[in-house]
Amino acid sequence: MNNILTRLIGDKKDWKRMEARAAELPADYRTVYSEMKNYMWRFTAGDGMDIVEILRDILDLFETEAAAGRSVIDVTGPDLAAFCDARLPEQQDVYRAKLRANLNKVADKLV
Repeated sequence: MNNILTRLIGDKKDWKRMEARAAELPADYRTVYSEMKNYMWRFTAGDGMDIVEILRDILDLFETEAAAGRSVIDVTGPDLAAFCDARLPEQQDVYRAKLRANLNKVADKLV
């Protein structure tokens, strides 16, 4: 029981650190990261740690590229859903087309 509690508390602290890092991103990166996060959580399995690891990698990439002065669309391409899907475990979902279209509307506003 202590191991589970320690893991949950540690995971929550780690998540808060990630969210603080994301808050420091430029506005366009923050918008895209937030929308990607919402999109990807719909495809999580189990305890969600698979998505947390993917989001951590994306956050690392965004921090590096923002510091280099690149726009977020230059990093992800205009198809944000494809960028996310390439990182998600393979799954079948009847709502994926609708979710992809909604996510890509964010990129359309930034282009």
